[in-house]
Amino acid sequence: MVRFRFLWQQLQESLWFVPGLLVLSAVGLAYGLITFDANTSFDGAKQFPLLFGAGAEGSRGMLTAIAGSMLTVAALVFSLTLSTISQVSSQYSPRVLRNFMSDRSNQVVMGYFVGVFVYCLLVLGTIRSVDEQKFVPATAVLAGLVLALGGVVALIFFIHHTAESLQTGTILERITNDTAESIEKLFPTKVGEPAPESAKPPLWLGNGQVVHTNGPGYVQHVNAAALLHWANEHQAFVELAHTVGAFVSEQDVLAYVLQDEPGAKPLDDEALTDLRGCVGLARHRSTEQDVSFGLQQLVDIALKALSPGINDTTTGIMAIDRLGMLVQLLAGRPFPTRLRTDDEQHPRAWMPAPDFAGYLRLAFDLVRINARGNHAVLLRLLDSLARAADAARPAGRRPDIAEQAQLLRDYAEQTLTTEYEKQAVRARFDELSARWQVANPM
Repeated sequence: MVRFRFLWQQLQESLWFVPGLLVLSAVGLAYGLITFDANTSFDGAKQFPLLFGAGAEGSRGMLTAIAGSMLTVAALVFSLTLSTISQVSSQYSPRVLRNFMSDRSNQVVMGYFVGVFVYCLLVLGTIRSVDEQKFVPATAVLAGLVLALGGVVALIFFIHHTAESLQTGTILERITNDTAESIEKLFPTKVGEPAPESAKPPLWLGNGQVVHTNGPGYVQHVNAAALLHWANEHQAFVELAHTVGAFVSEQDVLAYVLQDEPGAKPLDDEALTDLRGCVGLARHRSTEQDVSFGLQQLVDIALKALSPGINDTTTGIMAIDRLGMLVQLLAGRPFPTRLRTDDEQHPRAWMPAPDFAGYLRLAFDLVRINARGNHAVLLRLLDSLARAADAARPAGRRPDIAEQAQLLRDYAEQTLTTEYEKQAVRARFDELSARWQVANPM
């Protein structure tokens, strides 16, 4: 199941899968309309001469022109897409490339033009001008003309969509929406019955068995339900060695297995292969189960904007706003326990995962360090922490947020050069400290 999910995800993110489906659809459409024209008594040339009256030579010339223009435009669309990907990679972060490659609009437009080209070639090959075998698929020719007119609309849409997708706000919104969707899926969902994490049994006091990976890659997905089922089936406790998003090299430890029965026979290779199948490794990270990757993309954009070579404070602030929104979502949500039990409350799996403090440090630490001497960015970071603190009230995570606020204030005192800027940060910090009821060390 995990391998199927990976294959399906890779197909969706490729630049050839959707265009390939549209080409196959064009082949089916051409075959259907040609068959209709060959087997029906409908004579459109008599009933609608202006629409169906093109002869063999006229139809052949029109389809040849459409096919040539569609192939030219398809090449242009591919070139613009690759140019856009290159520009986004250099201007924002290489980690946002997969978002553009998986853009469904780009894939559909590219597939549309290639599909029309293939359609015209197929219809063109069926036109016969010899008197005794004269055949002009009038309906199919008319459909080719309609598809060509649709290509004009598709080209205008593609140019608009490309210009829109290059805007900073659009890129940040796409990353934020993907990460927010992952938060919605991951944290409200429970797999198995949670148990106190203190109940974690020690592995190496018994006959623990080490399971190694069979190749390098990033941990992109963990099928928790399948993992619990495997542990129940083999009456064992499984401790995963890596969290989602971690990189593992070949022959790294993937998991530790402790069977319930002391001195039990070690699990065979088939059972261990099934266990490895519960954890998906890939060449790239994905936000599907990896919220940290979504945060990392926004952090990368903020760092690139705040670098001395670019020095784009506005883009940095926009990225911080999105980071604050995601941290705010995380702050008010219960995190699933790492220890999972079966229906009979037997501990079955230990799945490591970042806690809220880890997400908070990932979102703010590097941005704070790279905001050296920039009081506008430091103030916006404090505002983002304030929103997260409001959301964290029921979750009891304010001490971690207060720690980040104190680090911001201390860093501002060290790096800001004018008393005016320092006073602005002090005033904002004092305001937020009173609001959170956090003691001000000053």
